[in-house]
Amino acid sequence: MNLFLDAFAWLLDPASWQGPSSIAVRIGEHLFYTALAVLIGAAVAIPVGWLIGHTGRGREIAVGVAGAARALPSFGLLFLFVMIAGVLLRGPSTILVLVLLAVPPILAGAYAGLEVIDRRVIDAARAVGMTEWQILWKVEVPLGLPLLLGGLRGGTLQVVATAVLAAFVNLGGLGLPIVEGIALRDYGRMLGAAMLIIALALLLDALFAVLDRVAIPRGVRAGRVTDVRTASPRRRAAADPPATTEKETV
Repeated sequence: MNLFLDAFAWLLDPASWQGPSSIAVRIGEHLFYTALAVLIGAAVAIPVGWLIGHTGRGREIAVGVAGAARALPSFGLLFLFVMIAGVLLRGPSTILVLVLLAVPPILAGAYAGLEVIDRRVIDAARAVGMTEWQILWKVEVPLGLPLLLGGLRGGTLQVVATAVLAAFVNLGGLGLPIVEGIALRDYGRMLGAAMLIIALALLLDALFAVLDRVAIPRGVRAGRVTDVRTASPRRRAAADPPATTEKETV
C-alpha cells in the first residue's frame, strides 16, 4: 500500500509536471513514437494486406513473415540496430523496431478482412460490371474495415507497451521514469510510470472502440452476424422462428 501511495505522490506532485523532463513531456514523447511507428507500419502493411486479400496470392508468405516478426525479441533487436547504425541513429533504429512490431497485426487485419468476405458478394459486384479497382474500394475495403481496425488496435497497443524501450537508448518516453527509478531505487516513480503506460493503453483502446462505432458504415455493422446462442433468453426467443400449431399447418 505504501508503494501505491508513493506512486500517487509522484504523479500528483506539481514538480513532476513542470520542466523539460515533466510527465506531460514524457507522455508526448511516448505518443509520438507510438503514432509514428503505427503510421509507418500501416502505410506498409495495409496496401500489402489488401493486395493479398484481393488476389489471394502470397498469403502463406505473409503469414510466415508476420509470425517471424512477432517472434523477434524487441529488446535485443533494438540494441542490435543501435550497434549497427550507431548511437547517432538510435532514433530511427527505435522507430524501426516499433514498426516491425506494428506490421504483423495490421497486415493480418488487412488481408483477413478481405478474405472473410463472402465470395458471392464479389461475384455479384463483377456481374454488375464493376472493375477490380471498384470492387476493392467500394466493396472489399468497407466490408473488411472491422478486421482492419482490429489489427490497427492490436498493433497500437503492442507498440505503446513496447515504446518503453526507447528510454534504454536515452530517447525519453514513459520508460525513462522507470529507468531513472531503477537507478535511484525510487519504486514509487517506477510504479507511477507503469500506471501511466497502462492508462495510456486503456485510453487508446477506448479510442479505437469509439472509432469502430464511428468509422464502420452502418450497413456493415447491421450485417454482422450475432450468435444467438450467446444472447439473452429474450433475444434468443426473438431470433427463433415462431412454432406453428397443428391447426395452422392443416
